[in-house]
Amino acid sequence: MELNKYEFCVLVSCYKDKNTALNTLADKLDCSATDIESTYQRLNERGLIDNGCITSRGMKTLAPYRVENAIIMAAGFSSRFAPLSYETPKGLLNVRGEILIERQIRQLKEAGINEIIVVVGYKKELFFYLEEKFGVKVVVNHEYASRNNNSTLMAVRKSLGNSYICSSDNYFTTNPFSPYEWKACYSAELSCGPTKEWCIQTNEDDLITSVEIGGSDAWYMIGHAYFDRSFSQRFVEILEAEYDYPATAYKLWETIYLDHIDELEMVINRCETGTIFEFDSLDELREFDPLFLENIKSAIFDNIVCAWLHEIRNSRRLSTYAGPYEPELPLRHKFRRVCLPPPRHWHRENDRSPGRSCRAAAGETHWH
Repeated sequence: MELNKYEFCVLVSCYKDKNTALNTLADKLDCSATDIESTYQRLNERGLIDNGCITSRGMKTLAPYRVENAIIMAAGFSSRFAPLSYETPKGLLNVRGEILIERQIRQLKEAGINEIIVVVGYKKELFFYLEEKFGVKVVVNHEYASRNNNSTLMAVRKSLGNSYICSSDNYFTTNPFSPYEWKACYSAELSCGPTKEWCIQTNEDDLITSVEIGGSDAWYMIGHAYFDRSFSQRFVEILEAEYDYPATAYKLWETIYLDHIDELEMVINRCETGTIFEFDSLDELREFDPLFLENIKSAIFDNIVCAWLHEIRNSRRLSTYAGPYEPELPLRHKFRRVCLPPPRHWHRENDRSPGRSCRAAAGETHWH
């Protein structure tokens, strides 16, 4: 039994919480409370709900809409986050006290989605711990260095069905996932003013009809997508048919979708502005989490900061004398606290320590 959008949303709301207010649903669906009331009546008459609670027949009707799994794409280089990404892929960065990919896995599990497949490539070994910690499946994309993210979906094409398609480096302020989804969809937020993002055009039924780069006061693609079974089946057919074309190697999976938008139906999933974050630069991440650079554990970054602060300090006029037990010179960097060793002329002549480089973590100094 196929459900329209209103029937689906009312049925899912009854599954989650029978006390959901009509006005709340009406606001979410951008319709009137009268529309929701009439939908309740139809579902009651069909035996799908009873006194606001979903019936066993209603659960059977929802079954085809059940989300089967989630694919988390984590194979890329994250080159825009160099040099931090030389050590740690972006999905493993600690943002506001949580590892990005771990937060997303928890949100998926909270929504009842337990089959989670993490596709890795660059620094793949750093992700393997997720299998034991969360019970996810890790799949290696061996073509991550030579192809765009279409190779990630190719690697798991046999698992695509009713599937969330996620990026490991997204941060959702609220849980966007649900155990049931109506149709294939792509999440979007509304821009206030001009944007250079991929802007979506839809018809009156919210079906995505085209996408243009750049726009103003427009809904733009951001965050996760969802494939239903029919979308997955057709997308995999297209992907397999075009995979070996030279031009396909450099395409995002979204580009392949847009090339065949007339045969791949996907609706817009309108999200509240400020609930989905994609970090395209270190500055964007710092703006979202001011303590990020202070808390990050990175030998490369610490060496850069130490070298920069050494240069600043050595340019200052410092005392030319210090006793043999002179303490380290503490400096406060703009983003994190580091303790540097004394200037070179403070070192004792008989000091035989092997080096003077330091790796400064928050609140402590390591000598090696």
